[in-house]
Amino acid sequence: MSATRHTKVLIIGSGPAGYTAGVYASRAMLEPILIQGIEPGGQLTTTTEVENWPGDSEVQGPDLMVRMEAHARAMGCEIIGDIVTNLDLSKRPFTAQTDSGTVYTADAVILCTGARAKWLGLPSEEKFKGFGVSACATCDGFFYRGMEIVVVGGGNTAVEEALFLTNFASKVTLIHRRDELRAEKILINRLEKNPKIETLWFHEIEEVYGTDAPLGVEGVKVKHTKTGEITDIACKGVFIAIGHAPASELVKDQLALHSGGYVSVEAGSTRTAIAGVFAAGDLTDHTYRQAVTSAGMGCMAALDAEKFIAEQE
Repeated sequence: MSATRHTKVLIIGSGPAGYTAGVYASRAMLEPILIQGIEPGGQLTTTTEVENWPGDSEVQGPDLMVRMEAHARAMGCEIIGDIVTNLDLSKRPFTAQTDSGTVYTADAVILCTGARAKWLGLPSEEKFKGFGVSACATCDGFFYRGMEIVVVGGGNTAVEEALFLTNFASKVTLIHRRDELRAEKILINRLEKNPKIETLWFHEIEEVYGTDAPLGVEGVKVKHTKTGEITDIACKGVFIAIGHAPASELVKDQLALHSGGYVSVEAGSTRTAIAGVFAAGDLTDHTYRQAVTSAGMGCMAALDAEKFIAEQE
């Protein structure tokens, strides 16, 4: 028989938003339970050096998340290594079923399940993730000063990343499988006027290659989508910019979503359309997607939950 546990606040997800919500909810004496999910620590555990976290000129992504987890625990947040497989928001208390079989009921739920970058799905791409292959120009562009790099994609994200990366790189090659970009006109105009950017039409990446010791990218092999011809492009960095997928599967039929699956919240708050359900971090944010903004929203969600619970009592 499955065990059932009740908590005032159930936090689902364990990136900067989740752990910060855990810190604030604990300090409010709400005795929160946090379920870490499939990727404890979130996207930062797949990065190496982080240089834009306030207070640390440089910190390893996994180390930062270990510290945030330890902070939440020290404040009194109970952190559980499990995965929520089903969430019922139709009535209070809300009910979450987990992979382990334990069922959690909660007066309030804070959703911090994040978003995952879309990848090409190549074995060689997986091999060099964090060692030359990235999905975040603002996180990693700084490391490619004076180097030649490649950006893959054709939408706003790809064009914005290519433009941003010209602040560091000597040359940016934008690779797109078609001959027309889906980005906004104003972005395309900026791209076309930038002398550092070259666009390679009708091509897609076949393979990322590089060195094994130390692990590092040396270039990519690209295939022409019409002729099949293979071309070699030397580069030190490969940025995959084909979009992000918010991890909103648990609530896709229960909460309002926008921009391809991001959870909608009230402006200036973390309140969703269901009273007592709050959302924070990359799950709601298709604009900034930074660790520091996610942490800020985690704080907001805990304060919003505290106020909600106080009003109920």
